[in-house]
Amino acid sequence: MQQTTNKKTPQLKFLAILAVATSVILVLTITPWNIIPTQVTEDVTVLAVTDYGCVAESVMGLSVVVSDCSAKVGDVISATFYVPAMEQNGYYDRIKDRLEMVNP
Repeated sequence: MQQTTNKKTPQLKFLAILAVATSVILVLTITPWNIIPTQVTEDVTVLAVTDYGCVAESVMGLSVVVSDCSAKVGDVISATFYVPAMEQNGYYDRIKDRLEMVNP
């Protein structure tokens, strides 16, 4: 007579792997990758000098505050700041193009 043994699969291990896989999939699909800030360094034009530093305008049209600034209004200085990735990778431009195709 042949003896058979039923081995159970390790259910806890399977559930843990399933939970990790589900978490990874959810993070990759839900996370708004275009909102993650990206560090940018560019030359900016000083608009005003305040107690906190210089207020300048970037090429992208963003206001930037540069601390420890001794520049005068109208000077061009180098500034490092963060912007959302979608402003650099053309995400807004692609959406605008799609909207123009849909709207008559």
